[in-house]
Amino acid sequence: MLAVGKMGGSSHLKRLPAPAFWPIKRKEHKWAVKPSPGPHPFEACIPLQVIIRDLLGYAETGREAKIIISRGEVKVDGRVRKDRRYPVGLMDVVEIPKLNKAFRVIPHPQNFLHLHEIPPPEAGFKLCRVEGKTTVKGGHIQLNLHDGRNVLVKVSDPRKPVEDVFKTMDVLKVTLPGSEILEHFKMEPGALAVVVGGKNIGRIGRIVEISEAVFREQRLVVLEDKKGERFSTSYLYAFVIGSEQPAISLPEGWW
Repeated sequence: MLAVGKMGGSSHLKRLPAPAFWPIKRKEHKWAVKPSPGPHPFEACIPLQVIIRDLLGYAETGREAKIIISRGEVKVDGRVRKDRRYPVGLMDVVEIPKLNKAFRVIPHPQNFLHLHEIPPPEAGFKLCRVEGKTTVKGGHIQLNLHDGRNVLVKVSDPRKPVEDVFKTMDVLKVTLPGSEILEHFKMEPGALAVVVGGKNIGRIGRIVEISEAVFREQRLVVLEDKKGERFSTSYLYAFVIGSEQPAISLPEGWW
């Protein structure tokens, strides 16, 4: 998925080595705000302060952005976040309730991560990809999602795996701030997907074919865009966003 990296132990971050997609002025100041440890890795997130000041322009300085955030005026995935370093990443929803504004983080061909404005009602859900599964006490299934959250799926009879319809790489539409499952989109031919890494990042297409391989890292996905052009990407870079139509709002012309 989106690039993964380590932050190291320091609480400081120089601007020059900060991720290239952060919209910050690198030569005017030496230091940049460093993301806190959280649901998204360093190289695949944007600190909340950078979003408020540099992406949305709701503050002119880091100090102003810090005050806005510390006052509890910003929500991420339906919860107030007062940490200016909170890491915001793929499919997260940022809300400014006082302004009745909401934004979703989506992959972008040039900007890597893009803050797309969405209708306020759409801030009540997000899409999460199933990265792993574990069996917990009682035979129930715990789904481990890409943003760090876990969802428990209770089965009436653990001896009947037919009840477990969720597979890794499938995508769930879940409520915010809770995690109630609203819809389930399978990673299969016919589904719509957006590419979240590699040279085709941000491109959207309908899955045509998924190759077979022993290791999923070696598998390829062939997609077809709205113009009928086919392209391929790594299996790990395909993020399903719907079946017949996208389940989330997208920039005009993207699909």
